[in-house]
Amino acid sequence: MTSIGGAEMVDWNLAVATATRFVRPGPDVSKDEARAVVAELRRHAKSSEEHVRGFTRMIPESHEPEDTPILVVDRAGWIKANVAGFRELLKPLLDKMQDRRVGGPTGAVLGAVGGKVTGVELGMLLSFLASRVLGQYETFAPASRDLPAGVNGGGRLLLVAPNIVHVERELEVDPHDFRLWVCLHEETHRTQFTGVPWLRDHLEGEIQSFLGETDVDPMTVLERLREAAQSLAGARPEGEEDESGRSIVELVQTPAQREILGRLTAVMSLLEGHADYVMDGVGPDVVPSVGEIREKFQQRRARGASRLDLALRKLLGLDAKLRQYRDGERFVRAVVDQVGMDGFNRVWTSPNTLPTKAEIAKPADWVARVHRRADS
Repeated sequence: MTSIGGAEMVDWNLAVATATRFVRPGPDVSKDEARAVVAELRRHAKSSEEHVRGFTRMIPESHEPEDTPILVVDRAGWIKANVAGFRELLKPLLDKMQDRRVGGPTGAVLGAVGGKVTGVELGMLLSFLASRVLGQYETFAPASRDLPAGVNGGGRLLLVAPNIVHVERELEVDPHDFRLWVCLHEETHRTQFTGVPWLRDHLEGEIQSFLGETDVDPMTVLERLREAAQSLAGARPEGEEDESGRSIVELVQTPAQREILGRLTAVMSLLEGHADYVMDGVGPDVVPSVGEIREKFQQRRARGASRLDLALRKLLGLDAKLRQYRDGERFVRAVVDQVGMDGFNRVWTSPNTLPTKAEIAKPADWVARVHRRADS
């Protein structure tokens, strides 16, 4: 455990226990049906490799793809994997805070609210998310006995079986088509990181720069977390507007972090939009009901499950992720329409050819910058 002032900053085991306890139960399925779903998802994940590679042309045919583990998990398995990822990614920040450990009253405050409270809060957040994520390519995945990862720091592909079954039933779509459609999206993320060797290190560098700009004064951190908690609890007096409906992520930002976040937002919009574009591009050839699935899934994304769900999405910044899917897909589609798939793939040349946040909104500006400069 990383500690500060003698108090644990995050009780990771408590985070897992809390999330596992409070996560919603999955849909009712028999043991035979569960085994069949797991087997089919593994088959689809494997077959998606060829479909995605052929459509994107990101990886040469002679290149052997990295052996990334494919894990079909339940909600508890997704929680354990993500806590392990958080622990790995946040270690430099927590080590930095440990170096600034303090005693006296501040240390007492942290001792009172420290790791156990933080563990519970993280657990509650993960319990909310664990019933909503269909799949995930874990880029920063430490290997363990229960959770294998790729070689040389490679990631792993997670498919959350109960969530996939829940959504396919809710949408009343063909389950076999829907499972393949989800796998195409997640396989695209795997292709992005295995086909672009510098992408993982670049993204990790940006994230660590973002974390490195975090105020490490413990009382400042506590104050910002208090603001976020008040927003989550609706403690702001009725009629008093929040500064701009900011999310928790935005509440704990410094000006330097906002600049970094702008670059991260552009990259994530590209990755998510590209995955959506690919799953729909491949879809007509291998997913007969792709049109129906896309229409119903988009409607589900837009409306959310409830008013509480919409409020939490806004607060946690998940509405921004939905915009990333939409804006990123429009960027990819516009660029491919103008310069073709090979022309679009110049985006993967180096960090300098990634689109800016402004270029995501104006794809022609990216084409002008990258293609005209390269062709001149």
